[in-house]
Amino acid sequence: MLAGLPTARRRLLVLLALVAVGAVAALVVLRLTGADDAARPAAEDEATPGPVLLVPGYGGSVGSLQTLADRLAAGGRDATVVPVPGDGTGDLAASAAALDTAVDEALARTGADSVDVVGYSAGGVVARLWAADGGAEQARRVLTLGSPHHGTTVADLAARFLAAECPDACQQLTTGSPLLAELNAGDETPAGPDWVSVWTTGDGTVTPPASAELAGALNVPVQSVCADAEVSHGQLPADALVQAIVLAQLAAGPPVELGPADCGRLRAG
Repeated sequence: MLAGLPTARRRLLVLLALVAVGAVAALVVLRLTGADDAARPAAEDEATPGPVLLVPGYGGSVGSLQTLADRLAAGGRDATVVPVPGDGTGDLAASAAALDTAVDEALARTGADSVDVVGYSAGGVVARLWAADGGAEQARRVLTLGSPHHGTTVADLAARFLAAECPDACQQLTTGSPLLAELNAGDETPAGPDWVSVWTTGDGTVTPPASAELAGALNVPVQSVCADAEVSHGQLPADALVQAIVLAQLAAGPPVELGPADCGRLRAG
């Protein structure tokens, strides 16, 4: 067919055919490698973090977490402290149910795809109960703050010598409680969210303090960041350094490893 055409025209047709083949090949490569995705704005590849739900500890004090919630809000986050039933001293499963309701309401109100949950003290155990019962599918990140994941000997003493003053949540936070044994028997950090545990070696309520370590989580003792930090259990939510650590871990992107090199920056605010 091409034989009867003038030489110059034959060359032009062959050149056009080669260009067309090259264009098709390039398109195939782009589809296979996902190179066309590289042109997408970064905002499309990384979802904006959704609302933050903060869960109080034993005693259920909403005020204990308000300063942390306020700091999160000042940074542009939608932050809500979740009231828990029975002042947080009743069955921790009831508190997990309250958290579940609060999560559904926050997602409906904001239109977000996921939430971040911060559980302080026993509130961290509540967050884990919620996650283990299906909540993990709704969470981007779960951060526990000074939480007795493996119980506390303070509760052991109360249960032994002051049983009348050791209600359900107190009993559930003993080192050998059936609730914690079941919660820790399998995967301590169910798939779905990123898990972070922040705690202090100066904790006199969660004893031993290392009970706050969570298998599979990013564990951040405050003193691993600032060795001279003197933070007690009750000071954790309001301490400026601890708040800076929490904000860093709740930022967009994955949780971050922190160490002494970050101490000055975090203390500065």
